[in-house]
Amino acid sequence: MFSARHLILVTMLIASLGLTGCDGMTDDLLPSGDDKRPDVEAGTIGTQVGQLAPDFSLFDTLGNSRGLYNELSNSTGVVLYFTMWCPICETHMSNLRTEVIPNFPTVKFFLVDYVMGTIEYSRAAQEAYGYTDIETLVDTDQQVFNLYQASMGTTVVIDSAGNIVRMNEDYKDGVKLIETLQALP
Repeated sequence: MFSARHLILVTMLIASLGLTGCDGMTDDLLPSGDDKRPDVEAGTIGTQVGQLAPDFSLFDTLGNSRGLYNELSNSTGVVLYFTMWCPICETHMSNLRTEVIPNFPTVKFFLVDYVMGTIEYSRAAQEAYGYTDIETLVDTDQQVFNLYQASMGTTVVIDSAGNIVRMNEDYKDGVKLIETLQALP
């Protein structure tokens, strides 16, 4: 019979063997924090920071068609927050509502629902969670979700000229988002 000490030693041995078998991947355990994304050419259309955002059109939960560049034409920027209506998203959206949105009245904020699948279901989720005061776009076929390589909590900031100034950032506490919005022209 193994003692607790033996069990711990065997577990540590197996774990260290597993890590040595990940040749070249141990650097992931101590990430540098450097942005390893490739540089992009300014003025090109794409979904990375520094590129011009590709236009898209989605329906909102009231059935209105909403195009990105139409929204940019009468605002200083657009923020897209990709939500799946989970408790983490609810915490982020609550923070957006109370700490961010009131301070940036000329910026358009959109929740992008990529999970409900229909306008009706998305509207029901929006009402159930109490977010009818924040416009919600319905990405029924995950077209924009895939286009922006998003995930739950991805936050995208697009300035009035259509430049992506913040991309593929998971929402945390809103501090970086506020800094980004304060820097908008």
